[in-house]
Amino acid sequence: MTLSARHLCVSALSLLPLLPAVAEERPASTEPTLQTVTVEARRRSEDAQQVPTAMSVLGAQALEEQRLYRLQDLQQALPSVNVAFMHARQSSLSIRGLGNNPASDGLEGSAGIYLDNVYLGRPGMAVFDLLDVEQLELLRGPQGTLFGKNTTAGVLNITTRKPTFTPQGTIATSIGEDGYTQTQGSFSGPLNDTLAGRISAYHTEENGYVKNDFNGHDLGGGKRQGFRSQLLYKPSEDFNLRWIADYNEENSSAGTRSLFSTGPTINGVNRYEQRAAAVGATLVDGRHVNLNADQRVTVFQGGTSLEANWMLPNDFTVTSISAYRWWDFTPRNDDELNVEVMHNVGQSARDKQYSQELRLASPAGEHFDYVLGAYYFRQEMQNKVFTYYGPLADTWNGTPQGALNNVSTVGNGSVDTDSFALFAQGTWHLSPVVDFSLGLRGTYERKLADVTRDAPTGGAAVTGAAATVRNARVGAYDSGDLSLYSFSPSALASLAWHVNDQVLAYGSLSHGEKSGGVNLSVASAPVAGADSLLIGSERANDAELGVKTTLLDRRLLLNANLFWTEIHGYQTNAYDDANLTSYLTNAGTVRSRGLELDSSWRPLPGLTLSANGSWNDVRYLSYDDAPCPAEVALRPGAPASCDLSGHAVVGASKWIFNSSASYQWRLDNGLQPYVNGNYAWRSHAVGTIDDSEYAQLPSYALVNLATGLRGDLRDGQWDVSLWLKNAFDKTYYTTLWNSPNGAYTGVLGTPRTLGVTARYDF
Repeated sequence: MTLSARHLCVSALSLLPLLPAVAEERPASTEPTLQTVTVEARRRSEDAQQVPTAMSVLGAQALEEQRLYRLQDLQQALPSVNVAFMHARQSSLSIRGLGNNPASDGLEGSAGIYLDNVYLGRPGMAVFDLLDVEQLELLRGPQGTLFGKNTTAGVLNITTRKPTFTPQGTIATSIGEDGYTQTQGSFSGPLNDTLAGRISAYHTEENGYVKNDFNGHDLGGGKRQGFRSQLLYKPSEDFNLRWIADYNEENSSAGTRSLFSTGPTINGVNRYEQRAAAVGATLVDGRHVNLNADQRVTVFQGGTSLEANWMLPNDFTVTSISAYRWWDFTPRNDDELNVEVMHNVGQSARDKQYSQELRLASPAGEHFDYVLGAYYFRQEMQNKVFTYYGPLADTWNGTPQGALNNVSTVGNGSVDTDSFALFAQGTWHLSPVVDFSLGLRGTYERKLADVTRDAPTGGAAVTGAAATVRNARVGAYDSGDLSLYSFSPSALASLAWHVNDQVLAYGSLSHGEKSGGVNLSVASAPVAGADSLLIGSERANDAELGVKTTLLDRRLLLNANLFWTEIHGYQTNAYDDANLTSYLTNAGTVRSRGLELDSSWRPLPGLTLSANGSWNDVRYLSYDDAPCPAEVALRPGAPASCDLSGHAVVGASKWIFNSSASYQWRLDNGLQPYVNGNYAWRSHAVGTIDDSEYAQLPSYALVNLATGLRGDLRDGQWDVSLWLKNAFDKTYYTTLWNSPNGAYTGVLGTPRTLGVTARYDF
């Protein structure tokens, strides 16, 4: 497509009203009221507007209209959310600025991700195309008293469509610029009177949008594909059994980082540029890289779960969820240069997890109703850390000649986690309009780990200073047996006041904890000792005040909440400039406070406007042993650490605003035209934990537009849409990373992309 054609599409579609991000599924009908959204935030089905918890909900239709198919896209639609994404291993979900700890194989996330009621032990387990999804629920604040694994920041709960006893299906194909193609299909129906099945599959390809000047190839794209199969056995209204199996794989060049900044110039010298010149590297930036080695990741993952629900004669419900998941990740990374500094560097990971949850829910509508249960989770994580230096390694690293040139090193880490929990949450209906809820959880965890590094191979024989550096950087190491034992309590106290049928006001106090973690790379352990590989628990105290309103005969939903959270022992990643490695640490005390708004409005049949936004002030109250930014760390006589108390937390935009508009109408001939538009804006954010002035993420705004036409065909409905993502071709970085010699690199967001989707539902 020519540039003028692109501009014509932008001009025509930019006339759409760009209001609010969808907070619920929009009905296909032209009824003037908003559809009721049912959630299971308290482990029983309830109207979202009657649950005294800060939450946002995205339904299937909203996800399809806004083309939100991947975890990293969700920050364009949800308040207080940031997704730090480089590839499946180095990804994390943060809520209210808490949880930016990617690439930590020995640590669970602060924000929990659940897929069909199964906790995902790695955020990367959710990095696949989110297709055939029924609903996404974002619960903000500690959620430990009911959800299977302790979480201190919040929960993203993903629910896929169930098998149906009525035959139905969907086939959709999309094509777009930069070689983008996506095909998906889903089929569901009865196998007999008591058994129904469902199968869904997808295949996605894209060329990428970052040009490698070294060979002319496009990077950042690749292939993703997967399937999900289900059986639902329902012999009566009192019992059902749902079996799910899924598999996903990826072969891509995800993880390609572009040069964001070469860092500071100190005493007239920019170290990154100076050493790049010394090794003969040619630097490029923007949507260009210059890599002489391969950039690739492969991901294979899958799992199975079995959920059983019994309705007992006294209307109590027993739920059992048994699950197993596995995840394999292998990278091949360049050193970001077009010369032989490194041949390959990275960390592969292999993860297996098993979980069992058992719950008992009392009948609803009594004076006192409750949910209680037990939970077991086992995770077996192994990783391999590898670095293969090239002949220019010493010049680039500033080490004595021969110390690292052509040297290879491989390390291995493993951690086995066993988690046991008992939990209960009950609600007293003190009066027809006042409810008091109390929740408790006790979690005991045991982590057994070890970290080793083999003796280096290759390179020339060295003595003196070169031998000392080689041993410090890549020498053999064995941590011996490491262990962590912890007991983590969680608690919730909530008061809800149903002012009338349209207004719910609530307040809550909660405490959440999650256990410590293990650095599964050697880092500075040979000097600091094996105990430096262990970090302590993260503890959160949270206070909330909120209101949910359903107004104008259910044509307007308007929700707001205030929150104040303090995290003690905040777990995060830091970067060691001396050893050129990331490591886990407890970053002191963090305070997150703010205001969140969420709204949907249906002013007339067929038109839905939605908006949400947040103001988050997320800072370190105390962090006096923090890594120093490059402008400090590279100066002569630099301190070993810096004080970041009072600084903003990495990745936390203070202001976030998302909005969307959707309008559909019906012509006399039965055809249904529609137009959709959404706008997402976030303010500046700190790019790396050291809060360097050279690693600040600028604010940016994205506009996505679509228009289409639907019509009936036999027993189904066809749909053809033209869509334009990032309509004004904004160049933006989603996340930043520390690089050697004081530079900072980042992952670029997708450029303007025009495409078309054809879909048939039957």
